[in-house]
Amino acid sequence: MSPSTTPTSTAPGALAIDGADPVSPAMIPMISVKLTDADIEAATGVLKSGMLAQGKRVAEFEERFTAMSDARYGAACANGTCALSLAYEALFDAGDEVLVAGWTYVATASMVVARGAVPVFCDVDPHTYNLDPADAERRITSKTKAIAATHLYGCPADIDAIQALASKHNLRVIYDAAQAHLATHDGKGVGAFGDAITYSLYATKNMTTGEGGMVLTNEEPLDKRVRLLRSHGETAKYTHEFIGRNYRMSDIEGAIGCSQLGRIESLTSRRRQIAATIDTALVGIEGLHAPQTIAGDEHAYHLYAIRMDLERFTVSRDEFIKALNAEGIGTAVHYPKPLHDQPCFAQFITEPLPVSAKLASTLFCVPIHPDVTDEQAKMIGQAIAKVATAYRI
Repeated sequence: MSPSTTPTSTAPGALAIDGADPVSPAMIPMISVKLTDADIEAATGVLKSGMLAQGKRVAEFEERFTAMSDARYGAACANGTCALSLAYEALFDAGDEVLVAGWTYVATASMVVARGAVPVFCDVDPHTYNLDPADAERRITSKTKAIAATHLYGCPADIDAIQALASKHNLRVIYDAAQAHLATHDGKGVGAFGDAITYSLYATKNMTTGEGGMVLTNEEPLDKRVRLLRSHGETAKYTHEFIGRNYRMSDIEGAIGCSQLGRIESLTSRRRQIAATIDTALVGIEGLHAPQTIAGDEHAYHLYAIRMDLERFTVSRDEFIKALNAEGIGTAVHYPKPLHDQPCFAQFITEPLPVSAKLASTLFCVPIHPDVTDEQAKMIGQAIAKVATAYRI
């Protein structure tokens, strides 16, 4: 089993500790995707209506999602990658340099390349795993036009520092909030900050429409530009002012999204409760670090990422998580490679990113989805403590 695979059963050869059976009868899964009857009824209603393309349900979803995120404007689209593509095309040009975190999902940077721009990879903060503004500033040149910062795992980036950096150097800011539904900064949704804020609504995200994405902004002209770009640059029927895309969301997805918005707050609250239980278990375990946020920020906990100090243990990260699997705890690695080690970006790499490189071998994730019960949350914490004790130097 590769370390990035989400296990559904214990891997053969998983480490047993204290005489534990290496094959657990049940695994607490990393991911749980469920549609409620209300979600299904919402989709069925659209199917019965015959209005399958983008329509009233998408418009309703846009309005509600935008308000929830504390942005002024919002346009739905086909998926989170399309959302990045739309934001990038609206905010910078081919040939421009864009500062991007070296530790994030590939789409944050790959859509920069797809735009014809140049990703300039920056290192990240070792505690929040988000873009390090100080490292980013030293990479700014006369060609730098934008910052693409991720609210990774649901943890807000250093918004104040990034906005100050952008203001100082006259840069645009795009926040990739694909994993940060309902994350907040200073009491406001992260949609209130930046030139564009993009979201994913993929099946495994904190809320889903199956596929789907959103581009939020606080500038009306930018919103209009994004809306034209997502629909072939069409300003009137069969009149196309510029080249655009077909990145529209369907009303089926919009209806599911509207249904899910009715419970996203309670689901996010549940994620935070589970995180608090695991946080408590990690207190005092030397060599393991719970997720951290900047003061005044609130994590959305799409993922619960734990960082290891390898020098404090007799095993590697991968061996550590195999032992957790043997205790019945699902695990995942997000991500097995930093972006500066990805072959598709080889031409853009100029220097190493030591923090990003280290995270690739020291981070792992444990279940945090709302279907984790109170008892299971305690089990996760107990298993982590047990494995850590067994393998601590």
